[in-house]
Amino acid sequence: MRNKLLLFFVFCLILKPSISYSLVEIDITRGNLDPLPISISPFFADEISKEKIKNNLDIDNLGLEISKVIENNLSKTGLFDTLDKESFLQKPDIAHLKPRFEDWALIKSQVLITGKVTFKTINDNDYIKIEFKLWDILGAKMVDGFSLTTVPTNWRRVGHKISDKVYERLTGESGYFDTRIIYVAEEGPKTQRVKKLAIMDQDGFNTKYLTLGNELVLTPRFNPTNQMVTYLSYFRNMPRVYLLNIETGKQEVVGDFPGMTFAPRFSPDGKKIIMSLAKDGNSEIWVRNLETNIQEKLTDHPSIDTSPSYSPDGKYITFNSDRSGYQQIYVMRSDGSKVKRISFGKGIYGTPVWSPRGDLIAFTKLHKGKFFIGVMRTDGTGERLLTENFYQEAPSWSPNGRIIIFYRETKTDDKGQGFSAKLWSIDLTGYNERLVPTETDGSDPSWSSLLGN
Repeated sequence: MRNKLLLFFVFCLILKPSISYSLVEIDITRGNLDPLPISISPFFADEISKEKIKNNLDIDNLGLEISKVIENNLSKTGLFDTLDKESFLQKPDIAHLKPRFEDWALIKSQVLITGKVTFKTINDNDYIKIEFKLWDILGAKMVDGFSLTTVPTNWRRVGHKISDKVYERLTGESGYFDTRIIYVAEEGPKTQRVKKLAIMDQDGFNTKYLTLGNELVLTPRFNPTNQMVTYLSYFRNMPRVYLLNIETGKQEVVGDFPGMTFAPRFSPDGKKIIMSLAKDGNSEIWVRNLETNIQEKLTDHPSIDTSPSYSPDGKYITFNSDRSGYQQIYVMRSDGSKVKRISFGKGIYGTPVWSPRGDLIAFTKLHKGKFFIGVMRTDGTGERLLTENFYQEAPSWSPNGRIIIFYRETKTDDKGQGFSAKLWSIDLTGYNERLVPTETDGSDPSWSSLLGN
């Protein structure tokens, strides 16, 4: 069970300017080709706190580790050039008190992050207080900062929260670092894969396995409003849709559905599940109210309709269907009316997912034997293919709508060996493609919303 006590005290703002401050301009069509030079000074601790942290918490160089989390988060966005700590001319404690701006300008840094870690005991319980400041080197001023107190085991989340604050302050957009990813962890040969539900922080740390691998699990999806997930599992070869509370471990069956069930997904308010049900060989889009258990069929067509996804305002649904003769992407109202085809490019389109920003739909495309991950506007215009490979699918959006995570498979050799499935991410520019670290192979990723306090 994840510790909810992240902020023992509410955020204590050191400075909360009313003026918007953004040094990074994001062009989603070109990418950020000139990353912002940024220095992340190791967070320091006073000698008393160092000794207590070392003896009581068994964590050496805690401040340095927090700064590494921030550095890793920001550098992998492609928007920031994190400078080498060996080039820093000022000690962390002095810089945190008041930087010598000319020293940081000398190494061509434009932004500086400093911080302090203090050990505290409250009612015989151990806590750490983390203080963070964000400095504009060119303007020679502090532009943001906060302090918070939390239990020592939450130190990585502190790094993620600071990363979110820096990202938001410098880009003008919300961050996505204090989030988690749920996926299907896979092991074994391709013909005998053991699949478990797994969850991890977005940077690949703190992996936990939520199922034992006794049953096949598919398509886990986060509830946008809380830490509940829905997924498909086979019990005695019968498909079941499950709800799982990650915090409590409580699991319940949504229902046993006749025929085949595909791709359950929550509505934006978390009160409904939309899915595809196949009866008599025909797949339609259905929605189930989790409060009343009333189920409603939204499409009624002899073709295959599947992979539904709500718009963030809940007014529309995108899905794929072969009703035009081959698989394309469609949009309809949430009540199933006014169905409209929006994809008209060459190839086969599938797994459409509406961006949390509401402006784009991500999709998988098969064309000339290659699989692409792409995006288009919600009316089908502006299609852009971001990445291509032998096999890749199942895009999922970061909560700020700037990054897409998906999974990619490799070919097997002539002996049927060499197969793997890995998680990858790419931003909307198509430039910043990265392998997402996982303990095992992985597929079917889903990105959580920001975790909150």
